Amino acid sequence: MVAHTLILASASPARLRLLRDAGIEPVVMVSGVDEDEVVLDDVSELVAELARRKASAVAALVDAGLVLGADSLFDLDGVAAGKPVDPADAVARLRSMRGREGVLRTGHCLIDTGTGRRAEGVASTIVRFGQPSDAEIDAYVATGEPMHVAGGVTIDGRSAPFIDGVDGDHTNVIGLSLPLLRSLLAELDVEITSLWR
Repeated sequence: MVAHTLILASASPARLRLLRDAGIEPVVMVSGVDEDEVVLDDVSELVAELARRKASAVAALVDAGLVLGADSLFDLDGVAAGKPVDPADAVARLRSMRGREGVLRTGHCLIDTGTGRRAEGVASTIVRFGQPSDAEIDAYVATGEPMHVAGGVTIDGRSAPFIDGVDGDHTNVIGLSLPLLRSLLAELDVEITSLWR
């Protein structure tokens, strides 16, 4: 089996940790793509385009490897919610999500720089929110954690107790769908086990 190098075109510590926990030690290269300049109404199309741009930007800089770009947004009633802009935004957003459900969407783009082939997909996971109190939300926002994650919540951090459940791939809620990654690798004739360290 040929060993492959995975290049993660993302600064997300959650994505890096997820890959490491799955036995993959990627090279991290941040794309520098300005996410705010991409405007699309459909959340799935938006995350797909952002992932594509991130992967393409990094792929242009490397000679060999598999470049993975990813971008996550929280879809609440068809409206994209990225990272909160400030603590007040985080508080308002978390209060509005109480007792509701939304969809965490993550675009994935994988480029084999050796062949130029690419595989793309969007993972969608339903997230069901509980009813955290105002005091719990205020305390959570004060930790600073919601400022770094799409939608302001994550299933692998302090907000996990506020999430009643998920329908679909839980790794997607953390920031990267490992099952989708495996499928995209297979499209490029690469076994995920060839990435294990």
